[in-house]
Amino acid sequence: MKAFLILEDGTVFSGSHIGAEKEIISEIVFNTSMAGYLEVLTDPSYAGQAVCMTYPLIGNYGICKEDMESKKAWPDGFIVRELSRLPSNFRCEMTIQDFLEENDVAGIAGIDTRALTKILREKGTMNGMITTDENYKIDEIIPKLKAYRTGKVVDIVTCKDKYELKGSGNAGFKVALLDLGAKNNIAKSLASRGCDVTVYPASTKAEEIIEAAPDGIMLSNGPGDPKDCADVITEIKKLYNTDIPIFAICLGHQLMALATGADTYKMKYGHRGGNHPVKDLETGRVYISSQNHGYVVDTDKLDPKVAVPAFINVNDGTNEGLNYTGKNIFTVQFHPEACPGPRDSAELFDRFLTMMRRA
Repeated sequence: MKAFLILEDGTVFSGSHIGAEKEIISEIVFNTSMAGYLEVLTDPSYAGQAVCMTYPLIGNYGICKEDMESKKAWPDGFIVRELSRLPSNFRCEMTIQDFLEENDVAGIAGIDTRALTKILREKGTMNGMITTDENYKIDEIIPKLKAYRTGKVVDIVTCKDKYELKGSGNAGFKVALLDLGAKNNIAKSLASRGCDVTVYPASTKAEEIIEAAPDGIMLSNGPGDPKDCADVITEIKKLYNTDIPIFAICLGHQLMALATGADTYKMKYGHRGGNHPVKDLETGRVYISSQNHGYVVDTDKLDPKVAVPAFINVNDGTNEGLNYTGKNIFTVQFHPEACPGPRDSAELFDRFLTMMRRA
């Protein structure tokens, strides 16, 4: 069946329908990972977006549900050059086509994903529609595309009730994880180091977390514009005012910055993929990192009495992390818990444990 990808600038790509047979409007973004398409599909940070994979062949090792980063797929749409329909892997449980259908994700294959990526890099991230309607009326579609907003997607992806994950080993730390769209491997990375993790919904009041007396607090990754999370920012400000050690990732990093008077802005096309170099400003070491974000902290509006840059992106110089002055708080824009990788920066979890131990 034919399918079409229509961008808000009027560009139309023609390809083949994959996944769920439905029409969607979403923000179109691209991911440069060469592996890990299942982790991408199940990352809650992609809620409200349709993902274009720049690697040309997707699905060749099928689907292994053990590798999922959450219980379901979150993107509205999936865009690939070529979809492998005959996967080869001893762990494979199903094809990616069946997975897309099962998770109600619409998609398109057979388009020039290099051309699409170049458009998004040159013009910036834009909205688009995936449709199988060959009689589409572009003049009617473009106003709808320009009006689309991802909205408050954190409310959609966060857990509904708090739950616990017991740690292995004897670290003996209790960690409160605020789920803003958390990937499974954040809690697993803490539990594998012996931490007992309690995962809280994004709407949880700071007082509830503080009363539980955790040894440390994690603020997770998540989707959307951080400025849409006004209520969460209010609660994070209260957490900042305690002496509890805090480690924040991605959206959590941005929300902590906003809670302490800094600012964020939308990037032209964001960072999404598993090959982004970031530099530790204290040691000079460069990590290859996994990233998924369209917003960034504005260091020009950062008060050094509150926080100072800790990491920068080697490619474009944007902020990748902050150390908070006089506080047991550090935050990063990238994903140290990344699966399938790279895992260069996984040691940041050990730094968090050291911070809790000293506290």
